[in-house]
Amino acid sequence: MNRDLAKTMALAGLGGAAFLCVPLVANSGVVFLAGLVAINIVFALSWNLLFAGAGLLSFGHSMFLAAGAYTMAKFSLSAPEVPFLLTLVLAALSGGVLAWVFGFVALRRASGTYFAILTLAFSALVHIVITKTDALGRADGLVGIRRPEIGVGSLRLSLDGDMYYVFIVLSMTLAALALWCFTHSPTGRLLQAIKQDRLRTSFLGANVRRWQLLAFCVSGVFAALAGAVMAPWSQIVSPEIAHWSMSTMPILYALLGGTSRFWGPALGAILFGMLDYGTRNMLGLADMTSGILLLVVVLAVPGGILGLLLRVGRTREEAKG
Repeated sequence: MNRDLAKTMALAGLGGAAFLCVPLVANSGVVFLAGLVAINIVFALSWNLLFAGAGLLSFGHSMFLAAGAYTMAKFSLSAPEVPFLLTLVLAALSGGVLAWVFGFVALRRASGTYFAILTLAFSALVHIVITKTDALGRADGLVGIRRPEIGVGSLRLSLDGDMYYVFIVLSMTLAALALWCFTHSPTGRLLQAIKQDRLRTSFLGANVRRWQLLAFCVSGVFAALAGAVMAPWSQIVSPEIAHWSMSTMPILYALLGGTSRFWGPALGAILFGMLDYGTRNMLGLADMTSGILLLVVVLAVPGGILGLLLRVGRTREEAKG
């Protein structure tokens, strides 16, 4: 476990360092996209915590992303005197609260496909509520979100421009490590047992619904954290962030990179970001290329690209041996 943690920390550190080098070699547009990719990595990992870690399929994960983004936006616009780090915690907890309310009802009433459909329906409800609420900007959303300041006593550090990008990379790296630790903890292993054989695990004394609800809440917290960090970066939050189509993004990232490996969704998010940048001047080509690539991966490489790379590596080692 300690050796695995050390390897994971080293890998996360190398990935974070690579992201931190982007402003040194790229223009502001690429830096902005890289910041979104870092955020999307945590968004995708939070979704995969449910799917690969607990056996729960969610089609409505965008509601947690929206909860964090709108909470951060409202505090930034209406209560800027509240410390940024406190606002960040509250925004993340908003996703956990929303997940608890929904999960408490849904996990008692449905499972499998029906649970997935319920997540989609609830996410659509959240989207409708946002578009009908004046305080949330209705269809126009909230604009003018400022880049924050971090204060410790009389010391103030403005997180503007590249400084906020550095904060994104560091915070998302720590969030990814926290998700890894949760996945490989005794709780994570219990959730894996529930995924593999729910009935047998319940016979052994585990309260299946309670542990699944915990996983749902943890996933909601990290998805909301991603949304909270995204709001000041984009400086605008619109209802589209809660739309069902946004919920498909972490699924696409995870399927492309590989759901069976922890870092698979992260690789998928990076590849999609590169694809988006490469086709930015070709209207409609990005979606078509993404669809074709995903179709090829799902049909030809069910384990995702990361799984393929690992298999190729093992084959080469065996050939050398």
